[in-house]
Amino acid sequence: MPWSSEQKEKSREKILDSAVDLFSRRGFDNVAIGDLMQAAGMTHGGFYAHFGSKSELYKQAVTQAARRSAVAKLPEEALSAEDRLAKLLVGYLDISHVQQANPPCPLAFLATDVANREGDVRSAYTQVFRRLVALISKQLPSENGSRRETAMALSAMMIGGVAVARALNDDRSVEQLLDACRKAGLQMIEKTAGKKMPRP
Repeated sequence: MPWSSEQKEKSREKILDSAVDLFSRRGFDNVAIGDLMQAAGMTHGGFYAHFGSKSELYKQAVTQAARRSAVAKLPEEALSAEDRLAKLLVGYLDISHVQQANPPCPLAFLATDVANREGDVRSAYTQVFRRLVALISKQLPSENGSRRETAMALSAMMIGGVAVARALNDDRSVEQLLDACRKAGLQMIEKTAGKKMPRP
């Protein structure tokens, strides 16, 4: 009996979610199609009904991870724009994100891995980065002429902070790094917004 389009879409989403998890933990080269399908609770043979290749899946997993991560959603609308941005920054630079307790942001978790991939994967990554910069930029005062520059710097610090923290093997150093990035990020928001931000 052929699958309905709804069943096929659910299966595709399961594969994508498994891909996000495994690629984030191991990188592209250390994940086999069999591993992905087993994690999704499906057989190896079903893979090609959804994706043409592992590279195609990887590209789509970058976008899927961005949709599921914390940066896809800003905190409560009741907050001011700069308070929402501060809350986003603090949550992103949290130890739970580094430890992948929350849905991982592909910008931080796949940065070095994507650098070794082909153009279409890097294009997907670039689009996700641009969306983050645009999201942050919108929370900064419009009269500030350097808000895109500030948004790019904040984005790079958030991504780099998590990426480096994941590579460290000393919990104290991880916490110190994340704390330093949070403080520096809040100072950047304060400078742009012209007001003091509460510290976590």
